[in-house]
Formats: sequence, C-alpha cells, structure tokens
Amino acid sequence: MTLKRILGAMALLLTPAIAFAHPGHGDNGLIAGISHPIDGLDHLLAMLAVGLWAAQQKGAARWALPCTFVATMLLGGLLGFEGLNLPALESAIATSVLALGLAVALAVRPPLSLAVAATALFALFHGVAHGLELPDMSSPWAYAAGFVAATAALHAAGYAMVRVLPQAAAPLVRLAGAASAATGVWLLAG
Repeated sequence: MTLKRILGAMALLLTPAIAFAHPGHGDNGLIAGISHPIDGLDHLLAMLAVGLWAAQQKGAARWALPCTFVATMLLGGLLGFEGLNLPALESAIATSVLALGLAVALAVRPPLSLAVAATALFALFHGVAHGLELPDMSSPWAYAAGFVAATAALHAAGYAMVRVLPQAAAPLVRLAGAASAATGVWLLAG
C-alpha cells in the first residue's frame, strides 16, 4: 500500500468529523470523543507509539498490541463513565508515554504475553481518563465510539509510518520513540 493511499484512507476516516464541524449539528459526544485522544499530547504520543511498536514486532504481536490497547481502553472508559478513578492516573499515563517511547526507541521485542500485559495496563489508565472526562450532556456511547475510532486511527498511522518507510528510515522511527520517551519524562516531572 502506498503512502498516498494510506493518507487518503486516513482522510476518509476524518471526513465525518469535518462534516460535524459546522454549527447546527449538535454534539452528541462523538466529536468530543474523537478530539480527546488527539488533543492531549500524552494520549496522542502513547497511541502513536503503540502503532509504531506494533509495526516493529513480528507475527501476532503486530495486531495483538493495537487490538489489546483499543479493547482495554474501551473497558477503562466504561469504568471511568461509572466514576472509577485509579490512583496516580496522570502519572501512569505519563509513564505509558515514557515506556512506550522507550520500547519504540529500543525496538524491544518482549514475549507476546509481556507486551500484551503492558499494553493492556497502559490502555486501562488511558481509558479511565477518557471515561472520567465524558462531557456533560453527551452520549457515553457516541463519546466512546469517538475515542475508539481516533485511537485506532492513531495506531494505524503509527503502524503505517513504520511499514511504509524504507528500512533505512528505521533510525528515524527510533528517534521518534526517544522523543516520546523524553516527553514522558517531562510529563512525569511536570
């Protein structure tokens, strides 16, 4: 698949959001759900890193990591809708940015069970944060659909970057991981 086709597909994913950007449509939560993972630097970097890291893997890990993140994040979102607040929520999210960035920077290939467990733990914290930030008067299901779609698109974008770029660009992917890890340190210090 060429870069042009991938960018075209990503543009199609965002088309419904563009249509709702005009006044008069009412926000049922979908747009807020799409916006939340994209507007928050911590969420954006972690979700891109999951896609980058998945593309660096072999075999089942390539699909297991993003699928695990999305499914566990949705579960966390549902728990957040119910008011569950995990201890050290923001620190755990910042730690996920650091850890996932390091995993990409070092191109770590742990056993699948360990990679899935770490991904699920990070996703749970991101999901609870999403759920706790459900806007007033929004449909939780529309909001959840939005943050799930945005997260999947970010995973796909990270994955596509690694898979489409020539092998010679691998150091750039690792540099992006290192930058993400550095941002995680900054978030933890902040």
